[in-house]
Amino acid sequence: MTDFSDLLLPEAVVQGLVAGTKKALLQQVAAMLADIHGLDAKIIADALTAREKLGSTGFGGGVAIPHGKLAGLPQVIGLFARLAQPVEFQAIDDLPVDLVFVLLSPPDAGAAHLKALARVSRRLRDRGFLAKLRGAGSPDALYALFTQDEARDAA
Repeated sequence: MTDFSDLLLPEAVVQGLVAGTKKALLQQVAAMLADIHGLDAKIIADALTAREKLGSTGFGGGVAIPHGKLAGLPQVIGLFARLAQPVEFQAIDDLPVDLVFVLLSPPDAGAAHLKALARVSRRLRDRGFLAKLRGAGSPDALYALFTQDEARDAA
């Protein structure tokens, strides 16, 4: 599983998300993932929060990749959110975060989880790509940014 289209459903791409705090942000993305995939929002929020306690997943440049393991998932799933206002995230560079890619994996998906995490972090370290994400006008445009390169790479 290496394509963003495997990881991200079009409805799991959100723009203009309003969250005042890191905790509120994690709860909101958990609720969205729960709705989309028929999961329990509290269990998702708890998994993401537990991972954040180990160290912030904010890796700099306004980007965070909160992630966690969740029993009962058939595969790695994701959600991308562009926030209306950046939130304090205890990121490595102390900058607030406005782009968030959430990853959830089954507990036994070691390699698939790491591959997905590596792929997402590689994309989100690309400054040109980040500028496009920040400039995209709609969730559809955001989704297209993640998935269009795959078609080009495959060609």
